[in-house]
Amino acid sequence: MKYGTFKHRFATLLLSLCLGLAVSNAAWGQSLQEAARQAARQHDAKVLSAQTVQEGNRKVHVVKLLTKDGVVKTVRIPVRER
Repeated sequence: MKYGTFKHRFATLLLSLCLGLAVSNAAWGQSLQEAARQAARQHDAKVLSAQTVQEGNRKVHVVKLLTKDGVVKTVRIPVRER
């Protein structure tokens, strides 16, 4: 094997590994706890409850939030299977 070919393959492997590690957790799936934290941050609210429910052939995280204005919001986040 030529040195240039090895160097190219190694660089490609290293780049692939770095890109794989950089993929966000959301791309691989999101736990109920992660979904609840994300919803609370996005809406600047406190989590009142969180559960995962089956809707037809898919699962959805249902997060109930209390905003700083005293409004209760329900956020639905589709679950991506890992």
